[in-house]
Amino acid sequence: MAEVTKTVDPKIAEKYTNGDGHISLEEYEMDMEFKRKELEDADAMRDAQRKMAWFALFGMLLYPFAVVLAVGVGLTEASKILGSMASVYFVSVAAIVAAFFGAQAMGKGKK
Repeated sequence: MAEVTKTVDPKIAEKYTNGDGHISLEEYEMDMEFKRKELEDADAMRDAQRKMAWFALFGMLLYPFAVVLAVGVGLTEASKILGSMASVYFVSVAAIVAAFFGAQAMGKGKK
């Protein structure tokens, strides 16, 4: 009977951790769990970034209403302070949103 030659994909061969040249079920499951955790972490990061971008966009929309509300209530000093902060606020929030969308575009470009 002829001897069967067994070959292993080099990427799979890297999975064994104890150096015995054999990929045990434990080593395989450990690698699969690592990949699963990696995917979960990436998904959680995307969710957090998406929530942050939406929060920033809603803040940009609600900021002018805060100024109008301060004027309507009669808080003239507060409306002046909010008005003077607006330029820095809008630039900062726009940078956050731009970074989010830029990262999304770069991520899609890699695929």
